[in-house]
Amino acid sequence: MDTQLLTAKLETPAALRTFSRQFILAYVTTMRPYLMFVSGITGIAGLSFAHTASQIQEFLVAAAAFLSYGFGQALTDCSQTDTDRISSPYRPLTQGIVTRTQVLCVSIPGLVLCVCAFGSFNPLNYMLGILAGLGLATYTPFKRRWWGGPFYNAGIVATLCLMAMFTGPVPLTPDALWTLSGVFFGYSNFVLSGYFKDIEADRATGYNTFPVVFGRLRAALLSDVFALVACISALAALGPNFMNANASARYTAAFAFAGVAAAIVGQVRLHRVKTDGEAHRAIGPVVHSYILLLSAIAVMHQTEWIPGLLLFYGAFIVTMNNRPGKNQI
Repeated sequence: MDTQLLTAKLETPAALRTFSRQFILAYVTTMRPYLMFVSGITGIAGLSFAHTASQIQEFLVAAAAFLSYGFGQALTDCSQTDTDRISSPYRPLTQGIVTRTQVLCVSIPGLVLCVCAFGSFNPLNYMLGILAGLGLATYTPFKRRWWGGPFYNAGIVATLCLMAMFTGPVPLTPDALWTLSGVFFGYSNFVLSGYFKDIEADRATGYNTFPVVFGRLRAALLSDVFALVACISALAALGPNFMNANASARYTAAFAFAGVAAAIVGQVRLHRVKTDGEAHRAIGPVVHSYILLLSAIAVMHQTEWIPGLLLFYGAFIVTMNNRPGKNQI
């Protein structure tokens, strides 16, 4: 979906009528469709452990995981318009095209429906969903503290993966725990590297993120650690047999090696970032690495998902390339 085109169709900076066509287009832009693939693959990787899942269950859980990022991102944007006005002026919320009240009235019910989709297969997920929702609602104060943002945000996403796992009778085996570790550190790295594009805006608005407090070099070194642990965790989740000579193993290995290669590219580029405007060149490969590594885990458990995951990754590339703010990821 071309979100730049959607934004261009908005005619007025005045707040739009809720649920009008223009409001829906503006809200979709606020959801950041190009990053909904991140939560989508997180849920898919967790769901791959639930081997008894029906096709209906697979669709509902994958859809809920995919949409949860969009609803959650719109929710957190309501409390971050100060820094977004500087770093992301294209967003409808910062322009006043939609209001906080409107966004909250869509985001909260949307997240509730996502939790219900998970909870319908395991009541434990209702509790986990409530915890994740509270985490989203309280994220902004933690983002203002250099020690809080990446881990706090990653904990919410790891909870999403756990909820997907719990839709089936999944014991927390070593490969499941390694997967959760890969999600946690991989997403932590996405959050930390993402801060590189907003350093000046965050500094001006009192968000004391790690790069703001300690500078780009130290932040890049910490990012290296996160990336390394994420890759090790993903490979450990795959186990020693993922390179066997069968179709599943070949695709698993292809996704895994591509994910590691993207991680290396991202980290090398991150060390070369000198300004906020060029940070997206490093953040992009970090996101690709996250999706590829979790795709490898999903393929290893569910061979029949190979065509769907290839289409999923292709759709991600197309959507990513059509994001409205080229310097924003």
